[in-house]
Amino acid sequence: PTEGRSSVSTEQRENLEAILRQSAFPVGSDVSEQRRLLRELLSAQPLPADVTVTRAVLGGVPAGEITVDGIEPRHVVLYFHGGVYVLGDAFQAAGLASQVGRRTRAKVISVDYRLAPEHPYPAAVDDALAAYEALLHNGTAPSDIAFAGESAGGGLAIATLVNARDHGLPLPAAAFVMSPYADLTLAGTTMETRREADPLLSRENLQARVTDYTSGQDAALGLISPVFADLSGLPPLIIQAGTHEVLLDDAVRLARQAATADVEVTLDITPGAPHVFQAYYPVLDEAAAALDRAGQLLSAHLASAGRVTA
Repeated sequence: PTEGRSSVSTEQRENLEAILRQSAFPVGSDVSEQRRLLRELLSAQPLPADVTVTRAVLGGVPAGEITVDGIEPRHVVLYFHGGVYVLGDAFQAAGLASQVGRRTRAKVISVDYRLAPEHPYPAAVDDALAAYEALLHNGTAPSDIAFAGESAGGGLAIATLVNARDHGLPLPAAAFVMSPYADLTLAGTTMETRREADPLLSRENLQARVTDYTSGQDAALGLISPVFADLSGLPPLIIQAGTHEVLLDDAVRLARQAATADVEVTLDITPGAPHVFQAYYPVLDEAAAALDRAGQLLSAHLASAGRVTA
């Protein structure tokens, strides 16, 4: 039976990879063109029928509140979307974000942080912290909150933990990041070694957008590239990545940096899977399985954090 399963999933992976290679963004295209392409790509994937997204505002920052029918939320997931700090929005991420909410019996609040180049660093970082502070001020216990995010949103989730710690705020129960974009200096070894394998990203198309966000600041600053931050005192981290991505090394180095800082960390790598492969849960068995694993870990961290404070 295992043979049959892996061959199905090989076929799934190859089909997915072919689709992704077709939809990869032209390196030369400008920001507005890339935003338009992404909107088109994502609007072709309707939200599950039982998912509702409502516009909200948190600490002056727009957000999407995502609920799943029949789930009585016990927790809140504060979610940060991807898009190299330049693309995407809180609502385009709702499909994947709702999968995290479904598995953790949580309401998800997807933060619509400001994007570069119109709003370079630290706009995204400021918005993320303002949203978290507002959640705390509105009376949600930190032990009932988890952070989650994909790609740049994964990096932003970790940066926000560091930022919240440095501001003396209580920290959430845990964070779950998918294919975190955590080094905007692009120094990861897999930038080169996974270049052929990655159907979506390359050093070239990342580099073109780095300066949009950093805008004269040092890309190695801890709140821009959390692989270089001091991660001590952070809550448990769940880091997932695929091996077919140039950002694999970001996930590995982030996990090492967390471990070195005495942070509890789970590094979960799926062979042959592309960047943010969890988004393809309808067509990729490994994606649903990875979300299940993360959901179980997140739920356990939320439950135990609740017990500690009770």
